[in-house]
Amino acid sequence: MTRLAVRDPAKVRQEEVQRRGRGLGWMSAGLGVAQLAAPDTVRRISGVDDSAVSRVMVPLVGARELVHAAGLLTSRRKGVWAWTRVVGDAMDLASLGMALAHRGGRRRRRLVGVTGAVLGITVLDLLTAVHATRAKEAGSGPAIRGARRGGPMELTATTTVRRPPSEVYAFWRDLGKLPTFMAHLEEVRPTGDRTSHWSASAPFGKNVEWDAEIIGDVAGEKIAWRSTGNADVPNAGTVRFVPAPDGVSTEVHVLLTYDIPGGAVGKAVAKYFGEEPHQQLDDDLRRLKQVLETGEVVRSDGAPWGKRARKEFPQRPAQPLSDSDLAKRAGA
Repeated sequence: MTRLAVRDPAKVRQEEVQRRGRGLGWMSAGLGVAQLAAPDTVRRISGVDDSAVSRVMVPLVGARELVHAAGLLTSRRKGVWAWTRVVGDAMDLASLGMALAHRGGRRRRRLVGVTGAVLGITVLDLLTAVHATRAKEAGSGPAIRGARRGGPMELTATTTVRRPPSEVYAFWRDLGKLPTFMAHLEEVRPTGDRTSHWSASAPFGKNVEWDAEIIGDVAGEKIAWRSTGNADVPNAGTVRFVPAPDGVSTEVHVLLTYDIPGGAVGKAVAKYFGEEPHQQLDDDLRRLKQVLETGEVVRSDGAPWGKRARKEFPQRPAQPLSDSDLAKRAGA
């Protein structure tokens, strides 16, 4: 049985922001504890141990870091707390800049190192804050609605095939066979050991083509690929072949991602690739199961194949392709 789920890209982005925010929170906690528990050591490492002002500022900055840590670790509003860190970083950089102007020798070298570290932290804080803001603006609508506004669309599916992993892997690794069960693909032509050229049907009766490369290949276990160059719809995929509990079958886990462009073209492409993502990928894996288990695709009235397949295989009650159908296909 095939199980398919569409992950909401906006939710994925929000989860990533939450993870980054928690990471910053623990970093703030570590910095705050160090500055409060060992302020003299921090001042000496920083090169400002000769300053009376630093004896006051280091503990204050430590307390500020602990406040940020509490906010980042407990609040869902990671973006707000990330922006407060950015403001704090700006203040720290300004103070370090003033200190550099009044230091020389070994202390200046220490300050330069500390300034570089703070600058790196500032970049991390800024990226987290910006991503959090964008994730909030994107909202948490359905994945396909989000894709129509432009952005990534991610589909995952799993099916079980009564064949050993080595056999299922070998079938999929022969990329030229992918169009036998992926309805939107017209042709996949290998151009090298890890490179290939793909052609697929697209909206408005057009075809799209792109080059792809295999970026992960573990015999009998996994194949990962991605488009290269200036693909109209950048995409990537990963398929894993996991031995099933029965010791005979293979669980096929598929992940497909499309980077849908924005604007009118993006809406059309998203509609084509994602109007019925459950049905599309479910049908693809159903056909994979049929090809590997029976050697041919079984048709049914309830399993549309898309534009190309509807022309080649008019729907009727489920049955294998007849000899005449196969002959027509071979002569087409």
